Amino acid sequence: MLLNFKTLGQGKPLIILHGLFGMLDNWQSVAKVLEHDFTLYLVDQRNHGKSPHTAQHSYKLMAEDLRDFMLREGIPQSNILGHSMGGKTAMQFALDFPEMVEKLIIVDIGIKRYESGHDHIFEALQSVQLNNITNRSDAELQLTQFIHQPGVKQFLLKNLTREPDGTYHWKFNLAALNDNYENNILSAINSDIPFEGETLFIRGENSDYITFEDWPQILQLFPNANLSTVNDAGHWVHADNPQSLIKIIQEFL
Repeated sequence: MLLNFKTLGQGKPLIILHGLFGMLDNWQSVAKVLEHDFTLYLVDQRNHGKSPHTAQHSYKLMAEDLRDFMLREGIPQSNILGHSMGGKTAMQFALDFPEMVEKLIIVDIGIKRYESGHDHIFEALQSVQLNNITNRSDAELQLTQFIHQPGVKQFLLKNLTREPDGTYHWKFNLAALNDNYENNILSAINSDIPFEGETLFIRGENSDYITFEDWPQILQLFPNANLSTVNDAGHWVHADNPQSLIKIIQEFL
């Protein structure tokens, strides 16, 4: 799997993995600050951005994708940061290939299985008649029937791309993500052997993705983990309060 990626900066490597429906550009503003101290690798995970589309989509596979990427790029060990779905990929990677992780940062996601919360987004995306739109406004109008938050609509519309012949398609593999959502994307992270390396979990103050009740279970797999909270931030911590998030990342690394 030849993952699409972008690199910037210089210093120790730091790989950043985006969340569901995202792409590497989602973290570029954070990376632009961190590039003074690190070599940043912003990666499109499989079925997202410009990376290949496959019918299979699981954390085991995405962890293997990341291992293959590091081997191809000559990165024997790296700091890894993952947000949401990317956080679960990062956790699985650390558990499967601990020798390749220097420090691990998990942003606003735990190890547990989550309840379905994206059904309306899948419904909205599937409602967009790509064959009948002539501009982005047409797609936005169709999304508005299901999604009323402007920020969510714009986040999704970043994935809409126009071909030279004037047709539109989604950058992500909507069919594969929908097919794997219930059994794979929502699934828990498991391992018989914990990851002993330094780990930082970062939660948004206004998010319920990591609760204090989750913490004992997290420590079973990541016994050297600490928890930090970003004030005035929800699940999209990097968009809601990037300055506080960057400070926490810099202090940890």
